[in-house]
Amino acid sequence: MRSTLVLLSFLASTATALALVPAVPATAADDRGPDRDRATVALPPVQRSAPVSLPEQASPRATLEAAGRVLDGEARTADPSATVALRDLWLARPDLTGAEAVEAEALLSRPTDGAKDPFDNGYTVPSTRTCGEHVCVHHVPSTADAPPSADWVDLTLATLENTYAVEVDQLGYRAPLGDRRLGGDDRLDVYLKDLGTGLYGYCAAEYRKKGRTASGFCVLDNDYAPAQFPSGTSPQDNLTVTAAHEFFHAVQYAYDYAEDPWMMESTATWVEERVADHIDDNRQYLRYSQLQAPFVPLDAFSSTYGFQYGNWIFWEYLTQQYSQGLVKKAWRAAGSLKKDGRRYSVQAVQSVLRKKGGLAKVYADFAAANTVPGLVYEEGAAYGVATPADAATLTRAARSWKKAVRLDHLAGDSVRLAPGADLSGGRWRLEVRVDGPSRSASPAATAVVHKLDGTAKTMRVRLDRRGKGVSTVPFNAATVAAVTVSVANVSTRYRCGRKTSLACAGESRDDDRKFTVHTTAVKKQKRGR
Repeated sequence: MRSTLVLLSFLASTATALALVPAVPATAADDRGPDRDRATVALPPVQRSAPVSLPEQASPRATLEAAGRVLDGEARTADPSATVALRDLWLARPDLTGAEAVEAEALLSRPTDGAKDPFDNGYTVPSTRTCGEHVCVHHVPSTADAPPSADWVDLTLATLENTYAVEVDQLGYRAPLGDRRLGGDDRLDVYLKDLGTGLYGYCAAEYRKKGRTASGFCVLDNDYAPAQFPSGTSPQDNLTVTAAHEFFHAVQYAYDYAEDPWMMESTATWVEERVADHIDDNRQYLRYSQLQAPFVPLDAFSSTYGFQYGNWIFWEYLTQQYSQGLVKKAWRAAGSLKKDGRRYSVQAVQSVLRKKGGLAKVYADFAAANTVPGLVYEEGAAYGVATPADAATLTRAARSWKKAVRLDHLAGDSVRLAPGADLSGGRWRLEVRVDGPSRSASPAATAVVHKLDGTAKTMRVRLDRRGKGVSTVPFNAATVAAVTVSVANVSTRYRCGRKTSLACAGESRDDDRKFTVHTTAVKKQKRGR
């Protein structure tokens, strides 16, 4: 366990609330789908033969329509999550006029707009607030938006204050910015509301501050009732992980409200592990991540599959290998200026990894590590692993094998070779030849030797400027179970501003690059005397 959960003194006073909320029986399947900020249906694993379609950046009008559908509980699979939908609408608001501008203001408003809200998605009765040192929880005494009890309100406040203690006091992130006292003072305002089936919560940006920073407010479901959230996770645990995730969005606005969506959601999912490591709710997203679908770009934002949530595993790798503060450094870099403008997500990551060997090296290590998660991550034995692109067993009669894969930017894949039983005698080795794209596309290749004793050894296949390289690794069936050859396209070259959902709203200059892996079992000759 990495971070010890900070327990606030007044949390104990609300412990009785746990007994007042009905427990949810465990279920075999999780129906939530891959999204903390809105509801989707459960999806099958991503197939290599069916490339993921990434949506283009929406027009202001389309952004308005998407936000409306998400908050009405009628989201389509192509719509973004509630937090991102409202952030995008907030950015697009200056380009809307007339009735569209009025509708946008209503969608971006706080629930306390009440009857003045023409779209009827606010409170309809007067609200009150219950405040702690850093957070105020707003709630109503009646209607469907009312929480089940005063104890639930106290539990929500205690959970949020604990989240503040971990994310701000313990981990050192910036506190959410003041909101011009719109909720009564400058403490973060969180509203309890019946959000409908599957929509756990969201945070909306509100007032621009210095640079690209903003204040905001959050909305959480008022009870996480099992009927609306039939996931097998208790209401209390749903509250804990949602508070951790959504509060971090308010933190992000204190760094860079316009950051790339994949970075917003992946780091907010990563922080759940810091606040609530014992719940492990974020493991459900790993099937849509570079751990189990490495061939999908790291910066992909897919509203259908939700890779932006599953790729919390990237930040988990970085923080376990280097330091817990690396994510904070990345957000600080994303919000800072450089000579030709502000850094976007991938540039921010590059800047913080420069002294770690650079993104290309670190990403290649990450891709290789994901073939042996149980040996790399503290909880990796429970994470699962990707099925390789192909696999083969080499024998004396069939010593050679090759496989070609095509990779988009910031993506990887692997092949797995096993030594046949007749390769157990002598000094058998596996010669690995990789023919990848030129150095401008930042190709990488790594061989992982899986030993029969359960350990693994990683060896880099060094590629020349043409993308070609060769390495020889142990392959004796007496000691080696298999060798995984991991290849990666670590290109970070973009044409920015092309209205896509990728980093810098751009498109990669190095997608669909071919890698061919040639393997041959060779017997090393004994040296003469």
